Amino acid sequence: MGCNEALNKALPSAFTVKQRMNSTNSIWEDESIFCKNDFLIIGGGLAGLWCAFELQLKFKNARILILERGIFPTGASTRNAGFACFGSPTEMMYNADVMGEDKMWATVEMRYKGILKIRKIFGDAVIDYDHCGGYECLQHAQALQVDEKLPWLNKRMKAITGNENSFSWSNEKLDQFGLKGFDNLIENSWEGGLHSGKLVLALQKHLQSNGVLILMGMEVSSIQKYESGYEVLTQVNQTFTTTNLIYCTNAFTQNLLPALAVTPARGQVVVTSPIDGLQLKGTFHYDEGYYYFRNVGNRVLLGGARNKSFDNENTTELTTTPSIQDELFRFLTMHILPGKQFTLTNQWSGIMGFTANKEPVVEKVDENAYAVISCNGMGVALSPVIAEKVAAMF
Repeated sequence: MGCNEALNKALPSAFTVKQRMNSTNSIWEDESIFCKNDFLIIGGGLAGLWCAFELQLKFKNARILILERGIFPTGASTRNAGFACFGSPTEMMYNADVMGEDKMWATVEMRYKGILKIRKIFGDAVIDYDHCGGYECLQHAQALQVDEKLPWLNKRMKAITGNENSFSWSNEKLDQFGLKGFDNLIENSWEGGLHSGKLVLALQKHLQSNGVLILMGMEVSSIQKYESGYEVLTQVNQTFTTTNLIYCTNAFTQNLLPALAVTPARGQVVVTSPIDGLQLKGTFHYDEGYYYFRNVGNRVLLGGARNKSFDNENTTELTTTPSIQDELFRFLTMHILPGKQFTLTNQWSGIMGFTANKEPVVEKVDENAYAVISCNGMGVALSPVIAEKVAAMF
């Protein structure tokens, strides 16, 4: 007679070892970590954190759980360039053709308001926000196109910022910043840089202090819908239940929601060693935003160039590639640090999510289930505002 069989004979017939072993969790875990949630958010990056922020604000006593597949957000939230921006003139002009003018301006306004919201909630010091201004470097042909559209750009920006001249020519600053190989420079006074890691940590700290549970290393493997809600199974064989479900999985969305068309886009970034007498100051864009660079103290951060190889860069692989890294090094030596001696101290990549129409996705995907994804490379600025939209849906 085995141990279990002997034990079962000694117990009341309704009480078997199988029933006693129904859960391997402690009762403390069952009554705290694994009890049913009101909201479960898949994805602990900026979109997921801001969604939890808005839901906690609206539903003070709600149980909110965030599941993040990495030990920290592994898309682009802490692997971006640290830009607090709403778009350069050439990007805005291109997006107006793709999205239509009204949708483009609505998206720009959301980005602008998102930046203001971040600064208002956390303060500039906490997130190392530097209101340094934004610039776009232009070649002559591009500058002619922007100059033709400048009255239109400033008129529509005035409705957003209240300022009549959001964009102005600053060609004289090309030499001031030590930039070479560009014909023109246009400036806006509304953009800045911030520390992406400190922003994520500030959001996590705020949420946890208000009762939101954040569990890292919890990649979701499957989701089962029931009449009373959803059961979410993770790769580490832990199961969580919830009434409402929010997908904040951005470029990785198709693993769970294959019907949503989101294209992953890898953004590669390099950072230089400290540069004595560095002249560069601000956040800069080039070529419709495909290149972006800024100073981080006396170092230069440069990212982008994925338009040199779209097929290879439309991937979820968090790696760097020789072809893009070589192009970034070439851009540094030709345009930003000509004649300067430097080494690269950091090289990384982040994964963004893009839609064909360049619009963020905030939509219902099932009963009590929503997707908040695809910020099209502008997650820092857009996430605080699109989170308000999904909270309003509950």
